[in-house]
Amino acid sequence: MLDTVKPSPDLTGFSRAEHTINRVRTVVHSIGSGPVLVFLHGTGTFTGFEMARDWAKRHTVIIPYHAGFGDSGDAETVDTVEDHVLHYMDLFDKLGLEQFDLAGFSLGGWLAAEFAIRQPHRVRKLVLVAPAGLVVGSAPAPGLFEIAPQELPAYLAHDPAAALRYFPKAPDPAFDARLGREVTGFAKLIRSEPQGNPKLAHWLHRITMPTLVLWGAADRLRPTAQADAWKAGLPDARVTLVPATGHLVFEETPSSAHYVTDFLID
Repeated sequence: MLDTVKPSPDLTGFSRAEHTINRVRTVVHSIGSGPVLVFLHGTGTFTGFEMARDWAKRHTVIIPYHAGFGDSGDAETVDTVEDHVLHYMDLFDKLGLEQFDLAGFSLGGWLAAEFAIRQPHRVRKLVLVAPAGLVVGSAPAPGLFEIAPQELPAYLAHDPAAALRYFPKAPDPAFDARLGREVTGFAKLIRSEPQGNPKLAHWLHRITMPTLVLWGAADRLRPTAQADAWKAGLPDARVTLVPATGHLVFEETPSSAHYVTDFLID
């Protein structure tokens, strides 16, 4: 298992497009055909988007890189969650997306929720996968810089080997630079409140569309107990826990991708 190192995402079969959104170069990947499913990624894009291949059997899956993440350009003006949401409003307008299904993982789940709060009429169904952003005093997430590098795989996956296969075995400056850039981008978003948005819980009632909250049952990076707090604040939500799985839900348990498509076609 550890021999299958993936230092960069395999995007074979995906189409790639570049858009200039308010002077920010924004790279968008897509795959499949059918109803549109937009997926917003987490802080580390090095794991790739293999689960999208399963979704693409029924959907057109659109995956934009956040401003300042992945292959998208840097943007000094996009350094808050609100900025990212406005950026996506502009991008979706340019792509002609009037209504679509929206999913997000970790940081992407936070952005997806904030987008759905502001434009609920555009989101048919919402999927939040171990989302960040909600401040849960009874189950706080570990601090961004509290985890020693050697301990990170055990926080990302129930079986650390499932996370280690995405890291290079030998020093890789390009890998380190890409990941460091994304971690720095996330750090900017939590500079005022390390746990997320203290006001987010107050506005969850605006997310009126059916919502799936999907979580690894053994998540240490984003404590699984937070799932109950999300469900309590969302008007129409169901929670699904994936057994023996940590934060990297789709990477550690690839079969969990079907929970998303099952929910969307239900």
